[in-house]
Order: sequence, then structure tokens, then C-alpha cells
Amino acid sequence: MTADIDKTDGPADTPPAGPEAIKAIPVRHYGRYVSAVIALALLGGVIYAFSQGRINWGAIPDYFFNDRILSGVGKTLLLTVLCMLIGVVGGILLAVMRLSKNPVTSSIAWFYIWFFRGTPVLVQLIVWFNLGLVFETINLGPIYKDEWSQFMTPFLTALLGLGLNEAAYMAEICRAGLLSVDEGQTEASHALGMSHSKTLRRIVVPQAMRVIVPPTGNEVINMLKTTSLVSVVQYSELLRVAQDIGQTSGAPAEMLFLAAAWYLVLTSIFSVGQYYLERYYARGSSRSLPATPFQKIRANLLSLSNRSSSAGGTA
Repeated sequence: MTADIDKTDGPADTPPAGPEAIKAIPVRHYGRYVSAVIALALLGGVIYAFSQGRINWGAIPDYFFNDRILSGVGKTLLLTVLCMLIGVVGGILLAVMRLSKNPVTSSIAWFYIWFFRGTPVLVQLIVWFNLGLVFETINLGPIYKDEWSQFMTPFLTALLGLGLNEAAYMAEICRAGLLSVDEGQTEASHALGMSHSKTLRRIVVPQAMRVIVPPTGNEVINMLKTTSLVSVVQYSELLRVAQDIGQTSGAPAEMLFLAAAWYLVLTSIFSVGQYYLERYYARGSSRSLPATPFQKIRANLLSLSNRSSSAGGTA
């Protein structure tokens, strides 16, 4: 009986063979190749069209660092910074007024935002510039008195027209940021004996900055480009200077391309600053900060070197 049980008819038991390795074949996206070819063909067509046009491309580098152009760039940057300063300060004030439980202040803030957001900024600039047709003089009592045409200079017109308009947009951005902070934060700070203004400065506003900073960066870039509108009120910013040089040099189109190139350079610099500012205020909201462009480049270079070294070792 035992001998029958121990007796085997076939070879020794072997472990079952594992599943065969799956050979994955990547899906071919032919549409991507077709769309890439079409996009490159359109880009090549645009480049070819401009290369055949009657454009003196040599005039652009000749005037790129011209003293008048650099002066216009400086005035554009100065106007951008000052108008954004007015817009941010006014926007915070209007946002606090809008969220106030006082119906008078909240109504005034609502009317201000409604008016300045509802009228084009170009119209506001022209109205400010032509208020001399309505008021002959400006009289602030013992503080200041002068003719309106002497008071409302092109610079002041640009500053008021752009800054007050920007305050209306920044008010909504700031209001959204303040509302994003949980009400429990305010209640806790009041329970600790902090005043309303101190709660705003130390508790609410720092947390709201994560929501306020990204759209504010977009507003700065938009303000930089919107300054080109003040050429209609005879302020010598970048576009106005480029147009004047184009009329005297006989290269009006080339000077417009030059102005566009300067705007691209400035907006690119501002975009980099916006990225790092957003990264700074994201420290408390994410465990790991996003990699900077330099860190991404270094990581890609390291991955390429590792791949090449592994391929050399395999060979």
C-alpha cells in the first residue's frame, strides 16, 4: 500500500510557468503629427510673408537702445508701478468697504466699482484730459489753486485714468481673497482680543495673499500693456515715442515692431517675477513647492546624463 502511494508514473513535479511578458506597443497618435505639421506650415507661411514685405528690419536694432526709446520704456515702467500702487491701495480700501456692514460705505464702494468697471479706460482717459472744458480752474482753498489746463498734465491724466480704473478691478480681486479665508480665523482672533484692523493685518490679509497674488500679477502685466493707451493724451511713453520716431525716420511700421518687442521683453521679465512671488506665497498651502525653471532644466540635464551613462554601461 505504501509502495503504491510513493510510486509515481511521470517525472518529478515542476513549478508552473509564469505568465508571458507583455509586449506593450504604444498607441500612435497620428493626429498630433498632422496638427504639428499644419502649425509649422502656418508659422513658416507667416514668417515668409513678413520676410517678403517692405520692412527695413535693420532699423529695429539701430533704434532698440535709442535714448528716446529708453526714456519711453522708463516712463512706461514708472507709470505701471505708480498706477498699480494706486490700484492695490484703493482696491484693498474698496474691498474692506464693500464687505463692511455699514450700508453707506458698502454702497459707495459698489457704485465706484460699477462705474469704473462699466466704462472703457480709454473713455476715462479722454474725460480726465478734457475736464478743462468743464472746469476753468481748480480751487482747493489755501492748499492749491491753478488753471485746470496747468493742473491736469498728461502724466497726471494717465495716473488718474489708469490708477482709479485699476482700483475697481483690484477691489474685486481683494474681496475674493478676503472671502477665501475661513471665518473661524476671524472669530478666533477676536476671541484672543485682537481688534478688527489688527485681525485684517495679521490674520486675514496674509492668508488671502495666496488668492490675491496670482490675479494681481496678471493685472500688473495687463497694466504694462494698457499704458500704451495714454499716447492719446500726449504722454511720451513707449508707444508714443516709437510713433514719433517712426514719423521722423520714415520707418513707422518698424518702430511699431520695436515697441512690440520691448513690450514682450518687459512682460517676460514681469512673468518671471510673478512666478517666484506666487511660489513664495504658496509655502503654507503645499508640502512641496513647485520646481523653478532652473531646477527643471537641471533635472532634465541630470536625467539625460543618467540615461546616456546607463546606455554606455549596457553597451
